[in-house]
Amino acid sequence: MGLLFALWYIFNIYFNIFNKQVLKVFPFPITVSAIQFGVATAIVTFMWTFNLYKKPKITMDHILAILPLAVMHTMGNLFTNMSLGIVSVSFTHTIKAMEPFFTVILSALFLAEMPALAVSLSLVPIVGGVALASLTEVSFNWIGFWSAMSSNLMNQWRNVLSKKMMVKKEESLDNITLFSVLTIISFLLNIPVTLFMEGVKFTPSYLQSAGLNFRELSTTLLLAGFCFHAYQQLSYMILEKVSPVTHSIGNCVKRVVVIISAVIFFQTPVTFINALGTGVALAGVFLYSRARQLRAKSNMS
Repeated sequence: MGLLFALWYIFNIYFNIFNKQVLKVFPFPITVSAIQFGVATAIVTFMWTFNLYKKPKITMDHILAILPLAVMHTMGNLFTNMSLGIVSVSFTHTIKAMEPFFTVILSALFLAEMPALAVSLSLVPIVGGVALASLTEVSFNWIGFWSAMSSNLMNQWRNVLSKKMMVKKEESLDNITLFSVLTIISFLLNIPVTLFMEGVKFTPSYLQSAGLNFRELSTTLLLAGFCFHAYQQLSYMILEKVSPVTHSIGNCVKRVVVIISAVIFFQTPVTFINALGTGVALAGVFLYSRARQLRAKSNMS
């Protein structure tokens, strides 16, 4: 389990580094998202073809249930890439620390799940910390800010929909298979959006005219796509073995590791107030996870 967590963190760190390197010189986040989903789809196809993971029997019920999740999954990744292309990696992940806020709001609206007092109070430092960090962020940009916020909304809406839109229990998919099918559908959804919004930009002639090295950029983008799939699949593998609350706490620690790694690698300028805001927001996320854990234990007793 420790190895799975370590690999989850490592692949996530390298995904953010490779992804930022690509988006700094190739500012087409929709194309980048499509290629990442394409690489992930190729990996899934390879695993199914050579029986490295059992190929599932997908029914129309599965597709209809997964399609809304795939739409949110696609948009969540797209908005994340938009934010990463404009602001620093550390700032994007600080904003994404507000995911619990969206979880609570959407769960109340669509699942009629009212949060406990401790859970609600934990949202205060999250929102306050993000606001404080935003005020002193050197790379602050409204488009980058709202893109990360939109990513939070899409990802948590996906999670809420996954609770409401389930296929029949006897036909349900395990977590890894669900993620694999979700990836393929997201890739198919991303293709027409890419062609309509950005056209065909990732070609040797276009990159050469922009003064970019096609081979070098392709290698970095493929590595980003591999890390993208690897860290998400590891996340689903861990989720099968631990409780959602434990997974949530692990995700909180992962965000801390990613932020610190990105600050060191990209030499991101960080002021004391900025670091304080980020720390307060992440502490709020940890308190949120602990509050949910305590609530789950009290419900079981």
